[in-house]
Amino acid sequence: MKYIFVTGGVVSSLGKGLAAASIGTLLEHRGLTTLMQKFDPYLNVDPGTMSPYQHGEVYVLDDGAETDLDLGHYERFTSGVLSRMNNLTSGQVFDTVIKKERRGEFLGKTVQFIPHVTDEIKLRMHQVTENNPETDVLITEIGGTVGDMEGLLFIEALRQFALEVGKENVCFIHVTLLPYIKAAGEVKTKPTQQSVAKLRELGIQPDIIICRTEADLDEDNRKKIAMFCNVERKNVVAFRDVAHTIYECPLDLRRDKIDRLVVDKLGLGHTPSPALEDWERFVQRVIHPKHKVTIAVAGKYIELQDAYKSIYESLIHAGAHHDTKVHIVRVEAEAIEDHGAKSVIGDVDGILVPGGFGDRGIEGKIQAARYARENKIPYFGICLGMQIATIEYARNVCGLKGANSTEFNKGAKYPVICLQEEQKGIEDMGATMRLGSCESILFTGTKAADLYGNIERIHERHRHRYEFNSDYQERLQDAGLVISSVSAEAGLVEIIELPEHPFYLGAQFHPEFQSKPNHPHPLFAGFVAAALEHSQK
Repeated sequence: MKYIFVTGGVVSSLGKGLAAASIGTLLEHRGLTTLMQKFDPYLNVDPGTMSPYQHGEVYVLDDGAETDLDLGHYERFTSGVLSRMNNLTSGQVFDTVIKKERRGEFLGKTVQFIPHVTDEIKLRMHQVTENNPETDVLITEIGGTVGDMEGLLFIEALRQFALEVGKENVCFIHVTLLPYIKAAGEVKTKPTQQSVAKLRELGIQPDIIICRTEADLDEDNRKKIAMFCNVERKNVVAFRDVAHTIYECPLDLRRDKIDRLVVDKLGLGHTPSPALEDWERFVQRVIHPKHKVTIAVAGKYIELQDAYKSIYESLIHAGAHHDTKVHIVRVEAEAIEDHGAKSVIGDVDGILVPGGFGDRGIEGKIQAARYARENKIPYFGICLGMQIATIEYARNVCGLKGANSTEFNKGAKYPVICLQEEQKGIEDMGATMRLGSCESILFTGTKAADLYGNIERIHERHRHRYEFNSDYQERLQDAGLVISSVSAEAGLVEIIELPEHPFYLGAQFHPEFQSKPNHPHPLFAGFVAAALEHSQK
């Protein structure tokens, strides 16, 4: 097993996750098997209880782990299927260490940061290695910024780990910032020098430095960074701002042959140059599409790009599949409540209502679903968006005035959406929802079955507490609502649709977590296809 550790310096949000994922892409295209991992220094056990304003979207894995959104990049950019073993937080580390101490596993010793906490961090890398023996390279990204107090134990654990497995099997990559000072008209290397100096103080000498830059990296600055940071000049790599899509990142890093630098450092230089033709074709379809559609996304965290990151990426994947640019109009659900759906949403080719929690903006989302249904605009509801479509249909087609979810109105006259039975009595908020991949049955003759290729069963990832209330199932079906999928285990409603509508479909699960650049999720592909047909009419 070979190991790559990706650290970051100067400022946060430099794109360490994209850099790590891009390296994984390049190595996979060289024929190597890679596995990605993220260490987050915050004290939350996982990001599941965090507001999107704090941390962006929560990305859910097959095994139900609620993780950092960078794991979404990892799964989209590489072929690896990740598990809870691939995301570690300080909260998990300290929780485990304290439980071991309470059980007496330290045999009466004084429990200390070193070695007990650092040993726990190193143990996670050993466990991932043992569980995935076929992997050639494990790529681990360290969240935060070098020099932060909260990340010091992770850096120390990496230093120790490199000595234990042999430095010839480890490649340290440091991502840093090259700011452009407009008044001086210069790119400054000093922040990079200071960041690397801090990393070296902690006992780690980077093998490769990735410089985030708005412009290119000229040879004078490359030479200066190499000299002051004690690396070879060829190992100073530019990571430029890409013009159109994040999927250009592997191609940009390839310009400085970062994959060659990595395999040479790890003794894997015998691998062939990456075959990137399929990736390049996908990027070209994103940049130069033949068609265009406009899709409104109506949500409550709409001003945050990262709140619906996987949904936006899935729309890009589906758009490229149909050689179509998807222009996304972000619609604040509360604005619909104030001004009406027609005024706020206007003339679009599709409307998507994503997942979410809480009652803010709910009535606006319900208006958006009604606007799509009545005007034959393709509609796609995900998780809460499926529940919204159910509430709207119950109110305005079935005549159940006052229909609602008990999440928003515990005393609703017609609770067409209600708390799952197994959720009743649960008090802890973290990791207690219906989470992860579940098997569902598709019913033949439905739109959903057609989109999935008429297979009988599907596996999709969930993250919700509330569900379609089966007490109202017959009444809604009699009014024309079609249930096209239910869970295999408990018969919970998974997909609803309207057969007389060009595309009106709601999914209780999160299909965005299983979409890939060259393999768009079938529901997203179908939605974009319907939007394209709508635009051409």
